[in-house]
Amino acid sequence: MTLERLIELVHANRNTRRLLQLGGREHAPGHYPLIVAVHTLWLASLWWFAPSRPVVGFWLALFVLIELMRAWVLITLGRRWTTRIIVLPGESLVRNGPYRFVNHPNYWVVIGEIAVLPLAFGLWLVALIFTLLNAAMLAVRIREENRALSR
Repeated sequence: MTLERLIELVHANRNTRRLLQLGGREHAPGHYPLIVAVHTLWLASLWWFAPSRPVVGFWLALFVLIELMRAWVLITLGRRWTTRIIVLPGESLVRNGPYRFVNHPNYWVVIGEIAVLPLAFGLWLVALIFTLLNAAMLAVRIREENRALSR
């Protein structure tokens, strides 16, 4: 998971630079450090608590399905995917892939990841704490993203 997040950050930063060079504008960057902090602490808690724990097969299988959803989101957005809120004027919203079915499918994936991966190691308290922190963070994030996209 840590390696996946690091690879995604490289990909997201590349896309962010390209979108900004094309005239994109970042919206609401102030909450971004909070996102990084929550994800970093979540991963650190897994590295701290999970190694000595047995794996629960059901939750691990569910996590694999969630990761397949993540891949679908990233493939659908392609060069438009980033970890920041970047709006490129003149571009239409993506309405294919998982976006046909739900708004903000990437956030549904993140909700699942943060809850399910700790449960795969029986870490229900880690799942609960970070699900609540993520919910608070996503309330801000989704509001700001919707505001930016509606302009």
